[in-house]
Amino acid sequence: MKPCQHTQAQNSDPSLEAVNAWPVNIGTAARLSGISPKMLRHYESLGLLGTVTRTDSNYRQYSLADVHTLRFVRRSRDMGFGLDAIAELVSLWHNRRRSSASVKRIAQKHRDELSQRIEALQAMQRSLDSLLHLCPGDGRPGCPILDDLSHP
Repeated sequence: MKPCQHTQAQNSDPSLEAVNAWPVNIGTAARLSGISPKMLRHYESLGLLGTVTRTDSNYRQYSLADVHTLRFVRRSRDMGFGLDAIAELVSLWHNRRRSSASVKRIAQKHRDELSQRIEALQAMQRSLDSLLHLCPGDGRPGCPILDDLSHP
């Protein structure tokens, strides 16, 4: 998946500029990207980073481009994208010949899925609001909430 193009803003990140020597070990790459080493290994196993170089002692060595990719993955996860969509987005991000239509299609699908989930959650909230209104919340055992939950 390498090489990767980055904007000036990405390259001028103070936390990345503080690194004296690249490549870096897994702990440093994890810290700089804001993910755990365990998740970093997981993303690597899924092929989101491409081939990560290793030392003669078999320690992973991460480049600046790898850390940028990990930050991209973290931000994508923060936005709720699934791993399949993230893999596709990473591939598009690294592909300078991509069409923005491909990226927009993925983002639109995710947005539509989020809208459906939000509608479902709002419907659940309305049902709970109704049940809470019906429940006296006193010392008696009768409870409309439990009655409703007991019916399929």
